[in-house]
Amino acid sequence: MNRLASATSPYLLQHADNPVDWWPWCDEAFAEAKRRDVPVLVSVGYAACHWCHVMAHESFEDEAVGKLLNDGFVAIKVDREERPDVDAVYMTATQAMTGQGGWPMTVFATPDGTPFFCGTYFPKPNFVRLLESVGTAWREQREAVLQQGAAVVEAIGGAQAVGGPTAPLTAELLDAAAAQLAREYDRENGGFGGAPKFPPHLNLLFLLRHHQRTGSAESLEIARHTAEAMARGGIHDQLAGGFARYSVDGHWTVPHFEKMLYDNALLLRVYTQLWRLTGDSLARRVARDTARFLADELHRPGEGFASALDADTEGVEGLTYAWTPAQLVEVLGDEDGRWAADLFAVTEAGSFEHGTSVLRLARDVDDADPAIRGRWRDVVGRLLAARDTRPQPARDDKVVAAWNGLAVTALAEFVRLVEVLGTGTGTGTGTGTGSGDEADANLLEGVTIVADGALRETAEHLARVHLVDGRLRRVSRDGVVGEPAGVLEDYGCVAEAFCAMHQLTGEGRWLELAGGLLDTALARFAAPGGGFYDTADDAEQLVTRPADPTDNATPSGRSAIAAALVTYSALSGETRYREAAEAALATVAPIVARHARFTGYAAAAGEALLSGPFEIAVVTDDPAGDPLVAAAYRHAPPGAVLVAGRPDQPGVPLLAGRPMRDGRPTAYVCRGFVCQRPVTTVDDLLAQL
Repeated sequence: MNRLASATSPYLLQHADNPVDWWPWCDEAFAEAKRRDVPVLVSVGYAACHWCHVMAHESFEDEAVGKLLNDGFVAIKVDREERPDVDAVYMTATQAMTGQGGWPMTVFATPDGTPFFCGTYFPKPNFVRLLESVGTAWREQREAVLQQGAAVVEAIGGAQAVGGPTAPLTAELLDAAAAQLAREYDRENGGFGGAPKFPPHLNLLFLLRHHQRTGSAESLEIARHTAEAMARGGIHDQLAGGFARYSVDGHWTVPHFEKMLYDNALLLRVYTQLWRLTGDSLARRVARDTARFLADELHRPGEGFASALDADTEGVEGLTYAWTPAQLVEVLGDEDGRWAADLFAVTEAGSFEHGTSVLRLARDVDDADPAIRGRWRDVVGRLLAARDTRPQPARDDKVVAAWNGLAVTALAEFVRLVEVLGTGTGTGTGTGTGSGDEADANLLEGVTIVADGALRETAEHLARVHLVDGRLRRVSRDGVVGEPAGVLEDYGCVAEAFCAMHQLTGEGRWLELAGGLLDTALARFAAPGGGFYDTADDAEQLVTRPADPTDNATPSGRSAIAAALVTYSALSGETRYREAAEAALATVAPIVARHARFTGYAAAAGEALLSGPFEIAVVTDDPAGDPLVAAAYRHAPPGAVLVAGRPDQPGVPLLAGRPMRDGRPTAYVCRGFVCQRPVTTVDDLLAQL
């Protein structure tokens, strides 16, 4: 057993029994390389990564490869989810050298950490030849190796630079971004681009807010069509809910089966907001089932949410999830089996491998006859029970601060929407929730209760365990916080989550916690000209200090912190946080104009700023059931904040000095710190919104 045996990362623990003499990322590893005068291999991956497992099995579990590595290198294993700063630096180097990136990431570096050769997955014969070639070059062409490393560092330093051009993030820029997304939109299949196709959750959140501000039917239709296509596709688990990481094809049929916390949190926000804005019954169901997946499959009781479910089961992709027509008949009987095969597009030819199919929803069920919906629910329950007897994918139980922040925000929005719209068909606001029957309403209520408990436990875990001496830590596991320091995305996502908790509960402590995180971010991460670095000024110094402004699978640190600053400013009434958000978004605005697909969360934050954002306070003795609260949330403009409760509650600025009028519940609506007259009727409130 090597030096990874005591790691908290599940990914590192997967390699603890390798014949490779792995080191974790630490100063001692680089000191050992310097002492031995050998290069460093930095191998970066994560627990749910399929090709990481393949390379591990082919090469890192092989005795001969292990000896070659141990004799000629110091080998360092890095969990990219635990150390996103290390991953960001070497991923930029890999992309600069190869034109592409991915995991596993394979980087050869000097003993001071300077990368000089980068790649991703290497089959065993190629990897062996590479080790031999790099070792020879290090011994016989040292000067060329060092020059190559210096050139790479110079290139990635420029790529991560701050202090570039800035511009206000205007309505014109956001309109242009929406128009660019419309041009790149796949009108047949939904989403953007071809295979592999990733769920564009950040872009969809932007487009929904853009629709609210402008009334753009096209922005709404892109979001609605893409959401429906994903929900009906194989990327969506038709039995247990939740979404896989991406589709290997361009039409959402066959997924790469890993399920990531961040994707599901962000998609929950998309479907919740689509349901809120349109009353769409499919969006309602998918939001419910995604919340159920988070609460049932990823939540760790007493802690937070686990990071991921693996892509494969016992080394085989799809082993848990794929079906044949005969298997459906075996579980359901002949008649229901044939009916389910038609419903879920399971054929003899198969849509996946070896004649198996990934379940897709080929027929409408959400607006079907109640008898059809009842039969569908019965079939889903029986298939899921049978599937639960199969081998299951492993779970990465590591709790990542930023991703848990995303989950808390999403679940808070979902729980609040269920509160104000109700679980049945009536909402009291003139918009139906779809064709739900009593069983469906009971399921929604049950999911909401469990989801509410999970989000509150997670928020408490972040506040109690991840906050250490006022600073965030990146990860925890089994209730024990890890050593890696929080990066900018952690501060932004967790601060936004605490703001969501403040709005959901009306408790002042959550707003205080959010303010403390944002003050630390402004003091420790801010860069000249309004930008931000991804690491703190007192963090470990890498070969460059990362500062990536683009949104990818998750919001960039800069977008996350800007969104949190916008929300906190509206809740607290402190303008300096709004000014910091405007300055941060100004550094991203030139990228929004050129690369809309990679600035979705920044654009969504920009929409909130353009909207005001609205600050809505409802003074009432019944925050959960008051019609004013329901109307305010149902019709809230983009990025609006909403707090409801009794007047002058401690730590709740929006309720300070705002009494009920004539003893009646009263709504106060402000926009950009400018307030309208208090109102006591739903009609008057809607007129102001």
